[in-house]
Amino acid sequence: MPSLEEAKKKVAELVVTKGFGNTPDEIPKKLLFAFIELGEAGDSWKKGKPTEETIEELIDVIFYVLDASRLIAPGANLDEAFEKKLAKNHTRAHRYGEGFRDKTLPVASSS
Repeated sequence: MPSLEEAKKKVAELVVTKGFGNTPDEIPKKLLFAFIELGEAGDSWKKGKPTEETIEELIDVIFYVLDASRLIAPGANLDEAFEKKLAKNHTRAHRYGEGFRDKTLPVASSS
């Protein structure tokens, strides 16, 4: 299994080979396409489509994120960044960032 850095290089090779946008001007599009692919993964899962289809959509998300990352910060080591972020998240409170899920939404009045 490739590391994030190896995967990033493979995606860069694919981008060049297939003639996809390969400049920093393409970053907004790549991030948007990652978001679109994430929506397709959610739709696939929600509709009960085969797991392989949902996973393929999630891999597309990873492709776009890796591609954008190499244009945003060419010298960044994603393996190191991943480990640093993982360690940071381990120091956070249980279920951090999910407080909104426990809040009751106000009920709209019918008047």
